[in-house]
Amino acid sequence: MSHTLTFLCISTFFKGNDFLKACKSAGNTVFLLTAKKLEHKPWARESVDEFFYIEEQENGSYNMDDIITGLAYVMRSRPVDRIVALDDFDVEKAAHLREYFRIPGMGQTTARYFRDKLAMRTKAAESGILVPGFSALFNDEQINTFIEKYPGPWMIKPRSEASATGIKKMHNAEELWETIHSLGDNRHAYLVEQFKPGDVYHVDSISYNSRVIFLWSSKYLSPPFDVAHGGGIFRSVTVPFDSSEEHALETLAVDLLKAFGLRHSASHTEVIRCHDDGKYYFLETSSRVGGAHLSEMVDASSGINLWREWAKMETAEARGEGYKLPPVRKDYSGIIISLTKQEYPDLSPFSDPEIVWRMDEPYHIGLVVRAKSRERVMELLDNYAGIIQKKYHASAPAQKKPTH
Repeated sequence: MSHTLTFLCISTFFKGNDFLKACKSAGNTVFLLTAKKLEHKPWARESVDEFFYIEEQENGSYNMDDIITGLAYVMRSRPVDRIVALDDFDVEKAAHLREYFRIPGMGQTTARYFRDKLAMRTKAAESGILVPGFSALFNDEQINTFIEKYPGPWMIKPRSEASATGIKKMHNAEELWETIHSLGDNRHAYLVEQFKPGDVYHVDSISYNSRVIFLWSSKYLSPPFDVAHGGGIFRSVTVPFDSSEEHALETLAVDLLKAFGLRHSASHTEVIRCHDDGKYYFLETSSRVGGAHLSEMVDASSGINLWREWAKMETAEARGEGYKLPPVRKDYSGIIISLTKQEYPDLSPFSDPEIVWRMDEPYHIGLVVRAKSRERVMELLDNYAGIIQKKYHASAPAQKKPTH
């Protein structure tokens, strides 16, 4: 391909600066489509050739007809070669635009597996991957059959929300039906799932030419649901290398991404190892880099910046060139993040040489540590959790209503 490639990146959340920088460094023209309300965020402006802004509607969504009309106007003079969604909420927008303008990449059918919790569970179960019992909320009789087959408690989850947003936990059938009825005409946009207590993991990966070329497994010490609904402190740590845990997680993630047809993308997959049977169950996946600054943690231990390598890989694929992952190192790392009472908390009590990243956001404290031993990482995270709980921690109520 002789001409300079043009990448349209979509992000209606402030994230992905490392992708924008790497994409520009690779010699591409970079466009960013983002929300008007994010116009003044500290984007990597030197790496973006042109910004396009879209207005949020009252219900928190964006008008796709307006986006198509705007992009069609842009493309009269500036062709777009690739479209990349940098946030979960933009995966469907990007797929819609690719199909409409016939731009290579993931279409709407495959995108559903990475956005719709009902579609991803159905596909995983069909592919022989273990999933907790679940049911759509379309049919009353089907729901009653589910209740009889899978004893409570249960979770009701929105089909297209990110992280723990909008998830509710119910303990008996009466409470479950009350919650379902409260959803009214919108209940089809939710599913019910058996709650299985266990340890929750995340596998962060890069796929190239339909093959997973990088995988990194970590364990949440405080799962996102508990943090969102219990006001806890968010923590995660690298899984022991070459352990049965790591092998089981890698096998599940590879099988899953192959079944879902992921060709070229970063991905973040969540898995639960249930306490009752010790088996690993698929929870959800996505075709983007994981949130909550997990990429900084993965980078600290592996030396692989997921955003940067994703951009380099997308560029190589679009040019028809080969892509090779840089050498991977194997250190242990951990992350801790909390809301704080202080707008700009004093980080001076945290001075250990193992600290490799500090969060810089108001009313937050966040640290990533790296060490040769997992025990040292755990020691530091436990120590910091105690200090943060005592001197800094604040909690916010969980969102009752999805914002998108």
